[in-house]
Amino acid sequence: MIKKQWILAMAVVAVALVTVAFVQARGDDAATSDIAQQEVEYGPEGQPVAFPHNVHAGAGEGQYQIDCMYCHFSAERSPSAGLPAVASCMGCHSVIRGEGPEGGPSPEIDKVRGFWDRQEPIPWNRIYRVADHVQFPHMRHISAGVDCTACHGQVQEMGVIQRVEQPLTMGWCLTCHLEMGASRDCTVCHY
Repeated sequence: MIKKQWILAMAVVAVALVTVAFVQARGDDAATSDIAQQEVEYGPEGQPVAFPHNVHAGAGEGQYQIDCMYCHFSAERSPSAGLPAVASCMGCHSVIRGEGPEGGPSPEIDKVRGFWDRQEPIPWNRIYRVADHVQFPHMRHISAGVDCTACHGQVQEMGVIQRVEQPLTMGWCLTCHLEMGASRDCTVCHY
């Protein structure tokens, strides 16, 4: 009886190893094509508002040092970092007019006010997307002390957000999990 259980366990391990080998053999070419496909569907081009992350999150003169969690507050509580409601923007911009390039009112803040007046959410274009078979629970990473810049780059230095050229692949994530001593159980990300 024990011998049969041992053989069954070895068969399960063998299937798991073959599966991992197949996924690894699929490799960087598939990951690269997935990312290329995402660039067609998602990206910073054509954002409805040219939101300057550097002005809001930067630490230089004339920058406000707003923490990521102020606007992306759901990152601490949910899988998604979420986007702020227009009301969050208007909490400041009902008072702060902002200046446009020629000293007049900021056309970008005027766009935000337009969404507010029409009671419409801002239809942002998505910048990051993981494959459909992957879950990236932001709240677990925030609670583990992973800084947003680890995946998203130095956002506080960017004008309009740009996707950093990180190879957001399973290997890249596993390397981070190894360095952080985090779980490498498949069901952590694939559920």
